[in-house]
Amino acid sequence: MPPGRQEIILACLLIEAGRVVGTDRLLDLIWPEEPPDTARTQIQICISRLRKSFTEARVAATVVSRAPGYLLRTGEDAVDLHLFHRQVAASRVLVKEGRAAEAAESLRGAVSLWRGPCLDGIPSDVLRVWGQRLDEDRLTAVETYLELELSLGRCHEMVGEVRRLVDEYPLRERLRGQLMLALYRSGRQAEALDVYRAGRRLLADELGLAPGEELRQLENAILAGDPALLSAAPAGYPPERAAPPMAAPPPAYGDEKPHQLPADTADFVADEAVLRTAEAALLGGDGQRALGLVVIAGKPGIGKSAMATHIAHRLGERFPDGQLYGDLRGAGPEPVSAKDMLGRFLRALGIPGPVIPDDTDERAEMYRTLLAARRMLVVLDDAASERQIAPLLPGSSSCAVVVTSRSRLAALPGAQRVELDVFDEEQSLDLLGRVVGAGRVAREPEAAAALVRTVGGLPLALRIVAARLAARPHWTLASMVHRLANERHRLDELAHGEMTIRASLSLTHDGLSRTDRRLLRLFSLAEGPAVPGWVAGALLDDHRPFPSDLVEPLVDVQMLDAVAVERTGEFRYRFHEVIRLFAREQLTLHDSPAVQLAATERMLGGWLALAEQAHARIYGGDYTVLRGSGRRWQLPAGYVDDLLTDPIEWLDTEHANLCLAVEQAAQAGLDELCWDLATTLVTLFEARGYFDLWERTHQRALEATREAGNRRGVAAVLASLGTMHLSRQHPEEARRALTASLEIFDELGEVHGLALCRRDLALLDRQAGEDDRALVRYEQAARDFDRVGDVVGRATVLTQSAHIWMRRGHSAVAQAQLEEALDVFRSVGYAQGEARALRRAGQVQLQMGEHAEAERTLTGVLDMVRHGRDIIGEGHLLRNLGEVHAAAGRHAQARDAFERALTVREQIMDHGGAALVRLDLARLLARVGEPVPARELLDQAAETFRARGMWHETREAEVLADELVALGSAAS
Repeated sequence: MPPGRQEIILACLLIEAGRVVGTDRLLDLIWPEEPPDTARTQIQICISRLRKSFTEARVAATVVSRAPGYLLRTGEDAVDLHLFHRQVAASRVLVKEGRAAEAAESLRGAVSLWRGPCLDGIPSDVLRVWGQRLDEDRLTAVETYLELELSLGRCHEMVGEVRRLVDEYPLRERLRGQLMLALYRSGRQAEALDVYRAGRRLLADELGLAPGEELRQLENAILAGDPALLSAAPAGYPPERAAPPMAAPPPAYGDEKPHQLPADTADFVADEAVLRTAEAALLGGDGQRALGLVVIAGKPGIGKSAMATHIAHRLGERFPDGQLYGDLRGAGPEPVSAKDMLGRFLRALGIPGPVIPDDTDERAEMYRTLLAARRMLVVLDDAASERQIAPLLPGSSSCAVVVTSRSRLAALPGAQRVELDVFDEEQSLDLLGRVVGAGRVAREPEAAAALVRTVGGLPLALRIVAARLAARPHWTLASMVHRLANERHRLDELAHGEMTIRASLSLTHDGLSRTDRRLLRLFSLAEGPAVPGWVAGALLDDHRPFPSDLVEPLVDVQMLDAVAVERTGEFRYRFHEVIRLFAREQLTLHDSPAVQLAATERMLGGWLALAEQAHARIYGGDYTVLRGSGRRWQLPAGYVDDLLTDPIEWLDTEHANLCLAVEQAAQAGLDELCWDLATTLVTLFEARGYFDLWERTHQRALEATREAGNRRGVAAVLASLGTMHLSRQHPEEARRALTASLEIFDELGEVHGLALCRRDLALLDRQAGEDDRALVRYEQAARDFDRVGDVVGRATVLTQSAHIWMRRGHSAVAQAQLEEALDVFRSVGYAQGEARALRRAGQVQLQMGEHAEAERTLTGVLDMVRHGRDIIGEGHLLRNLGEVHAAAGRHAQARDAFERALTVREQIMDHGGAALVRLDLARLLARVGEPVPARELLDQAAETFRARGMWHETREAEVLADELVALGSAAS
């Protein structure tokens, strides 16, 4: 009987207080292997004893039976852990409100709840890992209140406390940096540098590492006496990811150096001669003029992706401008198109979404131009064909490309081909020893040799078998040989390679616990390239705070790969395609369609719940998106807070999974979930200019809602498509979609939908010069938004209609509307809306001749968009400032602003926007008597206008050209 089982149950119930803990989960915690027949009875006895102990100790807590397990009910502040998390969350709010001192005090109070290591002495490996994570939360809270107090100037009194913490946790670089900063600000520069040097020696002696980049930058700043170190600006948040004071600024636009490679394999084994051949082809010689290109080919499970990733990591320093990685999913039913992959790469290289062309050839041209002067490595994993990857090849010999594929891709000219074969016995034994331990292999040399022969030297099969042995140290290698031989005999109708993998998979699968087997099957429902751990909780309907705990047993036995770490500290996971197929087969055998649908609905409901939360945090509330009745699966609140510290970044990171979720909802017949998720994702599509994804997800949702006869869903999708066409400047398509949507919403009496359609139709009217019609629609939309309580929708209408009043010369009306809109945007915390309204207010001030006020307003908005790294907005604001300076007669400042705007536009390869700025600059130069450079700029602008069909701008350029001719004639 396992010792400490009652303590394990109590610990789990306390951590999950207020939530049901399943009996199966308790079984797995207490008996990691096979539970005895009396296991459930033993758990019931433990629960009974806990209830009795609570009663005798007069503890205000009860354990109630609640299918499929037990639930602990207790007071809100009775569990220190939950009180800790609430105080940490409260401190976040205080920081946002600018109350740093109160936030630091709140965090100190939260940390004071600790009485030692969390869950110390509990005899459970899973709970021990859980406790370590909670201890990490405590340390992060400590570091955060120290950072807040540093920002408040409390340096002298902090030194002793931080020094004690550094002594206790000498390898935590953030603490060491805080001690250095506290000493430096206390006038103790030499001691600060001594702290750095001591840390450097410790890292070198203990780990063979150098200090991190941030710590090295701090040392350099101290040596240089950088005055910025004396700044005491309030620290950032969230606490678990707050940037240390020595953090480097983000890269300038155009200087992005993407590092997209997956993690390298720690126990990687390969023929060193093959590696050197591939690396030589990629690096080339001094006189190489062609692109370095290597194709790694081989059958499934042979290790193609592992080798490509390993080579790329080895050569990382030789390609200082970064590495691009694309999973082309060539083995799947729908390989990623070159157009989509080019879009991803261009964004990673700093090109904003709205500037990326629609045409594949134009994207490829932009991509090659950006890489022409860079030394960058591109990894294209799992390619389907030469046609798929041809547009993704840079045109410069300064770059190199590694491709993996199941086919040889013989039509790629100049490629060095590496065909992987199975491991020989020496390589197989090497890998086996690295996974299970060299001593274990040495004790059973004959069994080890027999084992590697049994798996035929196939790396994937060998890894799976070795992982199974590593998880069972009491098993002999000979027993595994026997088991595998029996399994292969049972599967002797399969081909050799398939039989080898299937046998190893079957053995590992059958040795998993019931919960792990079920999760393996259900996890195959997740379609994404890299799936977050919370999906496991949704599939099993398990709301634990650390859902990755569910997945780790599958990682331990190589049935899933952990490929990345999220900002929460949780991992992201991926199936090898062969294992996914196996898991899908098991799913079909063991789970009914109803069970599969319910799990799929929970998973997709989790994606929808998170997307809604992200939208609400961006807009400051639950506004501007119609809601459907699809079921949401809510994640633990603390987990969501950690995940969505930067909601737009989270949406961007997960966009592939979110778009696949829309497709999966359509396939599963979940039409409400499908359209609801698709339209919610417009928050991302609009912000990042993902027009391809916007159109693709909405067309799929439109098909699903029409097929289901879901009229409201059809209308919502059409309205959103109308907004997309507006953003793409396709007015005719926008009007068709919005008019069709309006008719359905009118028929259904859907007021919110009517408001959204009328707002966008008014914008179309305004762009067409139909200002009277636009004002009528805006008035109707504002009334509808008022009826449904969408204050952000009303404020958006006020901001847009203010432009008409400004254009008509009614500046006071426009100003009043903008002030009302600004009050709304500020009250809900919608920063993008505030920036748009302020920019329009600056333009109104310019029209009214209030040049100083306009400059002040627009400069403030420029700071806002730069802070949000909105390079398109920066280009607009610099141009507006140029207009202000020109109107005020400050020609030199106007020229500088226009030239900076032009630089921004050229940097992101926005040729149309650059042409508009050239026209502005040409007008200015003509005004100050510089007709020759004005004419050069004008000719360049006119050529772009004609090439892009910008006929209104072409006419403006022709008018200015006539003026320049007249000026020339007058001068002569």
